[in-house]
Amino acid sequence: MRIIFFGNTKYSVISLEKLHIKFPILAVVTISDRMVGRKKILTPSPVKIFAQNQGIQIIEADKLTEEKISMISKINPDFLVVADYGLILPQKLLDTPKIAPLNVHHSLLPKYRGPSPAPAAILAGEKVSGVTIIKMVDKVDAGDILDQKEYEIASDETTDSLLKALNNIGGELAAAVIERFSEIEPKKQAEDKATYSKMIKKDDGYFEIESPPGPEILDRMIRAYYPWPTAWTKWSSSAQRASADKKEKVIKFLPGKRVQIEGKKPVELDEFLRGYPSFPLQTLNS
Repeated sequence: MRIIFFGNTKYSVISLEKLHIKFPILAVVTISDRMVGRKKILTPSPVKIFAQNQGIQIIEADKLTEEKISMISKINPDFLVVADYGLILPQKLLDTPKIAPLNVHHSLLPKYRGPSPAPAAILAGEKVSGVTIIKMVDKVDAGDILDQKEYEIASDETTDSLLKALNNIGGELAAAVIERFSEIEPKKQAEDKATYSKMIKKDDGYFEIESPPGPEILDRMIRAYYPWPTAWTKWSSSAQRASADKKEKVIKFLPGKRVQIEGKKPVELDEFLRGYPSFPLQTLNS
């Protein structure tokens, strides 16, 4: 099989590794190198690093231009496989593979279409999530279902742990779909049951310190918004308020009852409270 993989993140690599074991990948399409960290070090995407290590052809594309589509078309792929990629594939690109363009989606479609199904499921208090392999169409996440597999969400599940689990499942499921593609009868999605997730923004994790969410909602936020943007607020200690430094500090709430104040390393909740005894305890009831 001639397969081109589209992905950018460390989660994409999990699916890519599973696929590459079964069907050696011909090329990957990923974003160009980015400046990362405080030192602004130019860093390739995890997918690019994997491809370099495996000797796989790399196509860097921040936009899917006519030139990039032409490069992909010349490889003459049987399948395109997309996992945690982030860009919408235009119809001309979807028409490129001889057999099908496939998407590894992190929900049980038609539930939670869109860019952030994993955090959306945790925020909603779902007990079960899963992976769906669809044949891609020009409407986001609306293609016919080729296969699905459920995954039970743990009580301490974070977006990070959920995406790792779902991409493990997704890579294996995509490989199985490719292997028996000619035998699969595609299933149309029930449009009347479709729900949608939104793009996560930094401010989604913010809450007012004077009116924090209840313990259950805060717990979901902490898990859903980890590792980014985290559940966070702003607060100034009594010592700060009594001094010239009245600037509020960003306080991040992390899984495992850890807290991180701006400029400091994450610490256990008990240690944080010993250092900042005036912090409003009602925020931490979860």
